[in-house]
Amino acid sequence: MRYILILLLFLNLNAAEEEKQKLTIGFGPYIQTQPYENVDDILLPSPVIFYDDGLFYIRWSRAGIYFLGDKQDNYAWGFSLTTQPRTYGYEKDEIKGMDERETTWEGGLAFSAKIDKAYIEIMALTDVMDRYDSWILKTEAGYDFEFGKLSLYPSLILIYQSSDFSNYYYGVKQSEESTSGFTQYTPNNGFLLGAQTYIKYPFTNELSALINIRADKLSKEVTDSPIVTEDYIYSGLVSLIYTFEY
Repeated sequence: MRYILILLLFLNLNAAEEEKQKLTIGFGPYIQTQPYENVDDILLPSPVIFYDDGLFYIRWSRAGIYFLGDKQDNYAWGFSLTTQPRTYGYEKDEIKGMDERETTWEGGLAFSAKIDKAYIEIMALTDVMDRYDSWILKTEAGYDFEFGKLSLYPSLILIYQSSDFSNYYYGVKQSEESTSGFTQYTPNNGFLLGAQTYIKYPFTNELSALINIRADKLSKEVTDSPIVTEDYIYSGLVSLIYTFEY
C-alpha cells in the first residue's frame, strides 16, 4: 500500500508540472460574533490563499492533500486528508466562574465533487489537539454564479455536532456551578444550519476584492445552554486578493 501511495504522489506531481498552476493570495480582517453572554466578538487579521494543483489544495484557511480522485473538463471529484482551525471558545476571565474553552485544529477526511458550476463537499473532522476530543460531520453544497464581472459563490451548510463537541464549547460542568452561578448543563448532539456566500469583483486581471458573509443557526441543544444568549453566529471577511500563474 505504501508503494501505491508513493506512485500516486509521483504521478500527480508529474501531471502538475505539465501545466501552469494558479495561485491566489490576499489579506483582510475576519470577524466572528460570539453567542456567549458578555464575550467580545472575534476580530483577526486573516491571510487568504486559494490553490489547487490536483495534489495539494488550500481553500482560505483549510488545507489538504488528495489521495484519490479524477478531474475532467466538466467534472471533478476527490478524496483528501484535510485540516482547519476552529475559532470557537472563550478565555477564562470572559465568563465569570467558567473554565477556558480553547480554540483548536481539526483534521480528517474530505470528499468533494463538482459538476459544471455545482459542487458538494462532505467532511468528517476530529479535534487533533484533544480539546473536545470527538468528531463532527459537515456537508456543504453550492453553486457558482456570474453576473458580468461579479461572481457569487453561495452555499448551504449542515454540520452534525457531537455531544462532546457541544458540551465542551457550550456546557456547564458541575465544578463550575458554584463559581459561575450557572446551572450544570450537558447538551446532547445537534445540527448547525448555515448559509454563506463569497462575492468576488475584479479590478484588474490579477487584483480583485473578495468578501465572505456567513450565518450559522445554532442547534436547540446549544441555545438552551445558560451561557448562550444568541441563536446565531455571524462571520465575515473583506480582503484584497491577487491571482497569478506560474
